[in-house]
Amino acid sequence: NCSNTALEATYTDGVATPGACANESSFIRTWTLVDACGNTTTQTQTINIQDTTAPTFTVPATVTLECDQDVNDLTLTGDVTDEADNCSNTALEATYTDGVATPGACANESSFIRTWTLVDACGNTTTQTQTINIQDTTAPTFTVPATVTLECNQDVNDLTLTGDVTDEADNCGNTVLEATYTDGVATPGACANESSFIRTWTLVDACGNTTTQTQTINIQDTTAPTLVSELETSFTVICSNIPEVPSLEFTDNCSTEAIEVSYNETNTFTGDGNDYEIIREWTATDACGNSTVINQIISVISENFVHEVIQEFCIGDGTINLFDFLESGTDLNGTWISEDNTVTIESDGSFNPLELELGEYIFTYTISNNGCLETTEVSIRLNDDCIVLPCTSESIKISKAVTPNGDQYNQYFTVNGTADCSFVVDVKIFNRYGAIIFEANDYQNDWAGHAPNTSIGNSDKLPNGTYYYVVTLRNSGLKPITGPFYIGTK
Repeated sequence: NCSNTALEATYTDGVATPGACANESSFIRTWTLVDACGNTTTQTQTINIQDTTAPTFTVPATVTLECDQDVNDLTLTGDVTDEADNCSNTALEATYTDGVATPGACANESSFIRTWTLVDACGNTTTQTQTINIQDTTAPTFTVPATVTLECNQDVNDLTLTGDVTDEADNCGNTVLEATYTDGVATPGACANESSFIRTWTLVDACGNTTTQTQTINIQDTTAPTLVSELETSFTVICSNIPEVPSLEFTDNCSTEAIEVSYNETNTFTGDGNDYEIIREWTATDACGNSTVINQIISVISENFVHEVIQEFCIGDGTINLFDFLESGTDLNGTWISEDNTVTIESDGSFNPLELELGEYIFTYTISNNGCLETTEVSIRLNDDCIVLPCTSESIKISKAVTPNGDQYNQYFTVNGTADCSFVVDVKIFNRYGAIIFEANDYQNDWAGHAPNTSIGNSDKLPNGTYYYVVTLRNSGLKPITGPFYIGTK
């Protein structure tokens, strides 16, 4: 009241009384104003501290995740950032609750609302909502062999052959996926039965995400034709019974129309009377050049069909031509051979008996006929008065083979060369076990390999094989003649 000097009040604060929450309190402030003369006035003031301001924070408004990502991974959904409170430096932590999911456009897609809440020490609350979208944009994965090679008769639709799809996997869901395929146009291969084409495999998940892979399927033909006909690949026959060449049928795994069959035959026949082999070979080749070779080996027992001619000549009868003694129709391209080297046979088959001593001369003429030999044996006896010379064992000719098969050769077991000697021929035939199977006195060259009545079975012919003879020439003074011979009844 006495001065215009500006006065300045001062204050002191009393001890704070805690409030209802951590950020609230109250205290008494005492104000004092003193004038120039020390007159003092005091007043008290109650100051209440309150916290009514909510904290603040930031969260992404919208988050889109792939269906295989963890929606609870806050590094993916966007963690709360910029948390702040006006009254405290204490770190605040937001919490969230998720609403009911709304289905999306496909099975693996959806969306839901996530509500974030941040509360300060005095219960002031801030909330924010966040939309989380779950999507499926990742295609499934699978494995299929890149290249498959099949034989032409295998089923290209058999997935156990072409390589089924494996390792099917989708990032969303445990649903079993099944791949489908389409085949492209085939490209012809190197031959008729070969080709290749592209198979495109497709795998689609529940949301239409698609993965494709291509596979090259090669069709090849590496299998040779197989023999259908029955064929005896190895057997033995007499040369006069060689069977005709059979016509063989083959089949192929891919195509029977294009099989080509070629035939080739070789033999070891030398014309010397020895046994030989005929090798028949068929080669069946399919459209792709695959070949099967079938061999048939025929072991041939050589026969020599002998025609015996015995002639008497006086030394003065003139030139003898051996071709005159051949049967009609005999091949004349052969050569006469004399068993006596003293006889000179001319190229036309003639010789002059005047150059020879008296006695018996034997000439042979052998030709080949379909693998068998045909021999004409001419015995010429030279004398000076046409007197018949005495017979010897060398002049007796006995069969080496009997083949009663209906042709004109070797139908009977024969003992020739006795007609001019007045011998009586007795014959005994034995099998390899020593048993007599035929016996005849005064034999007339009329046994054709008939089986005895005691033989087993219904066949009237003896089986093929080697047998043995004993020929006794009664009234000859000669020892019995023995030896083997062959019977072929087939």
